[in-house]
This record gives sequence, structure tokens and C-alpha cells, in this order.
Amino acid sequence: MTGKQETGQAGENLAQTYLLKQGYRILETNWRFGHLEVDIIALDNQTIVFVEVKTRASSAFGQPSQAVNLQKQRNIIRAANSYVTRHNYPYEVRFDIISIVKNNEGNTLEHLKDAYTPKW
Repeated sequence: MTGKQETGQAGENLAQTYLLKQGYRILETNWRFGHLEVDIIALDNQTIVFVEVKTRASSAFGQPSQAVNLQKQRNIIRAANSYVTRHNYPYEVRFDIISIVKNNEGNTLEHLKDAYTPKW
């Protein structure tokens, strides 16, 4: 595993721990639909939440959440649509981003709820 992959995995683990402490129920991690992947799928009361986790060692080039561009959003929305359809979930759907800066000074986690919405 490369250093970048290790940082990403550590960030996803932090995000899962954070969500569990917030009362979310984790349904899936690293769920794949073809070549698309959703980092975390969780249930927040009656809302199914598709979470993209972005982890960086520094915010020198902006917050990690800024890396979730329009194409990435579209890919996650496509995967989410497949997931909801396959599992016939009656819940509301939300798309969140968890942004983590993980460095020697500690970890900074920012949870952006309802970070983007599908534009059909």
C-alpha cells in the first residue's frame, strides 16, 4: 500500500469512527458499482447518506473537500442511484463529504452535510 493509500485508509477509518459516534449506522464501506466507488454508505435516522471521504496531509492547496468536483459528484450519484434501486430503500437520500487534514499536528475533520444534490 502506498503512502497516499495509507493516508486515505486512515482518513476513512477516522470518518467511520466519527459517524458511529454521531449515531449513524454504517451500511457499507468502499461499495463498488462497476468502476465507481462510494467510500461510506450510512443511515442517519431515516436518511441514507452517501459519504465521500477526502484526506490530505496538508491544506496548503485548499481543503480536501474541494477535490470532490462535478464529475466525482456525478459518479457518486450514479452509484447511489444503483445502490438505492438494488436495495429498494424507501429513505431520503443525502450526499455528504468528510474532509480530513491529517498531519503531525493532529487531525482536523470537517463534515459537510448535504454537500451537493443531484441535478437531473
